[in-house]
Amino acid sequence: MGKRWRFKPHDAARVARLERASGLPPVVAQLLVGRGIVEADDARSFLESRLSGLRDPELLGGATAAAERIQQAIAAKRRIVVYGDYDADGMSGTAILYRCLQLLQADVGYYVPNRLDEGYGLNDDALRTLASRSASMVITVDCGIGSIQPALVARELGLELIITDHHDFGDALPEAAAILHPRLPGAPYPFPGLCGAGVALKLAWAICQRASQAKKVSEPMRNFLMTAVGLAAIGTVADVVPLIDENRILVRHGLVSLKERPVPGLAALMQVAKLAEKAELSSEDLAFTIAPRINAAGRLGQAPLGIELMTTSQPERAQALAEYLHELNNSRETLERSIYLAASQQIKEDFDAVQDPALVLAGRGWHAGVIGIVAGRLAEKYHRPVVLIAFDSLGAKPGIGSARTAGGLDLHAALADCGEHLLSHGGHAAAAGLKIQEANVPAFRAAFCEHAASRIGPEQREAELSIDAEAAFSQLTLEIVQQIGRLEPFGAGNPRPLLMTSDVQLVEPPRRIGSGERHLSLRLAHHGLRLRAVAFGQGEWCDEIAQCPTSIDIAYRPVINEFQGRRNVELHLVDWRPSRVPATATS
Repeated sequence: MGKRWRFKPHDAARVARLERASGLPPVVAQLLVGRGIVEADDARSFLESRLSGLRDPELLGGATAAAERIQQAIAAKRRIVVYGDYDADGMSGTAILYRCLQLLQADVGYYVPNRLDEGYGLNDDALRTLASRSASMVITVDCGIGSIQPALVARELGLELIITDHHDFGDALPEAAAILHPRLPGAPYPFPGLCGAGVALKLAWAICQRASQAKKVSEPMRNFLMTAVGLAAIGTVADVVPLIDENRILVRHGLVSLKERPVPGLAALMQVAKLAEKAELSSEDLAFTIAPRINAAGRLGQAPLGIELMTTSQPERAQALAEYLHELNNSRETLERSIYLAASQQIKEDFDAVQDPALVLAGRGWHAGVIGIVAGRLAEKYHRPVVLIAFDSLGAKPGIGSARTAGGLDLHAALADCGEHLLSHGGHAAAAGLKIQEANVPAFRAAFCEHAASRIGPEQREAELSIDAEAAFSQLTLEIVQQIGRLEPFGAGNPRPLLMTSDVQLVEPPRRIGSGERHLSLRLAHHGLRLRAVAFGQGEWCDEIAQCPTSIDIAYRPVINEFQGRRNVELHLVDWRPSRVPATATS
């Protein structure tokens, strides 16, 4: 409750023109125009998202030089280590490069730091350990662009360092043999929105081209790259980068690849997660089913298992890993609920969730691997930046913090402005991490809130829903919702269309469902037509909706639910409010 509902302007003339020029159905034309796509050629390119739309890797600065150096290292039988991040983006990108180098019979291994003990990115101790184990080349994935000091250590150790990353960088770049980054100064890539796995895929593609001595790679390498597109799709969706341009192409074709040619570990994971029987995969399957199970390994300090899941060729090991990651995710959900309740209680007792420009919360015994998820949920709920800081039970170590944004605050800039109170920090505009001494938390909280107040006004702290169109239930036919599905894959930058219907009645009392009764199920009626709605993570709405004295207005995303061979339209409820008209009797 409490969100502003804003309707996107409806330019009927543009919609009609696009409809005529492209032959698109009216609903698809309207949704495309609402996304700024008004020309027929642009609409065709967006909807088709052909694999040929991926740009050649030579356009990514550093890719050609890095591929040449890697090919030389392979020929010299030097030990290569792929050094990845511990999230799903980093793990999938690491798996891409590791499998690529295995295909070329390189002496290759991988390393991923422990999230809880080592933290994010390159670190001196890890590099020294790798050097002592005969490593000669280190290739980073989804990290390293801010590792100025560790890069110097790598040089002192005689390690040839190649950095692939997409995160924000500072005033200086690390010293490395090659750097691949879509926003590299002086050599900007045509599409700056690639994630870590996307950059890794570009490097793997460049390596395959060099090994094939041609732009068109050999058949085994082409088969590998098609499988790698599926891995890159996981990282792209998990890292919440915009699903436009190349990211849209990667996810569109990656979903097909994951369905038709999954690596053994992902095939087993989809079986365990009950996705195997689906005729097609969606980006939501990656976001809410596959990625959380892979991320659980990293969040709970076992990221190497996530990489092994995506690289093992042994069916028995793949099955065991899939089942274990599934259970890890259950443990992660339990920890998440516990921290969310504790943080919510802290907000209630110690903060003003209406007036405070940001929320900085700290707790002892909170699991550092899970606080980022909770920070994200709270930022969405209160629509303001949230920082959660976890201290160990004994107070022997610095606190580890995760920050998530809302209202447009740039977290990378905010933490830099408050850096005097922190031991370290990193990340990007929407998500960031930090380390801090417990004694510095009050000063950091004051500085962070002051910075937030100077950047986001009170009106920006009120959540806003951008609604594509108003619709009656009679318009939500299976055919129309299928037409809306032509805009898939949905995600950041291309959200599933949000519709609104007013004066909706409850057919029966709402029910809490799911583990911990976190979700809500409703049966709704509008002008005699009935549809089921589900509100994920909003079980708390149950009593308030049940006691509402009027009919309600609902904001929702229409989807097609498939169950036991039947396909029905279902609503995913995003928000609701009491209607301004009295409720009428339900037939």
